Amino acid sequence: MSAHPAPDFSLPATGDQTVTLSALRGQKLVLYFYPKDNTPGCTNETRDFAALHADFAAAGCRVYGLSRDSLRSHENFKAKLTLPFELISDPEEKACEAFGVMKLKNMYGKQLRGIERSTFLIDAGGDIAREWRGVKVPGHAEEVLAAARAL
Repeated sequence: MSAHPAPDFSLPATGDQTVTLSALRGQKLVLYFYPKDNTPGCTNETRDFAALHADFAAAGCRVYGLSRDSLRSHENFKAKLTLPFELISDPEEKACEAFGVMKLKNMYGKQLRGIERSTFLIDAGGDIAREWRGVKVPGHAEEVLAAARAL
């Protein structure tokens, strides 16, 4: 699969930041989209990325989590897990739509739109080098780290 430019966005993040993707060119990025703060799978996935944060940093790679939760929810989630990276808030689904991660899911017999757990590895030139969709949490952060090191 040939690399293609990551869609740009500018969204609020924890720590009073605004994350603009195009402004981060020159470094590798991991952008992981997850359904919801404080749910078991998302908590485990976020903990896994946090545990490997120093390894990602050593590989010259920044990590950002992104969901539709509010900044207040994100700040609480970040504090609870003492995260070493920021969480991006996308309540209007701007980045979610741009990266194509919104899916219809069946929950308790109802169809709901939600984020399909997805991760994107973006190279220093701003291109999507790898993407993972429909992610299963166990071992995922390690796999992404290996790909980041290989870039």
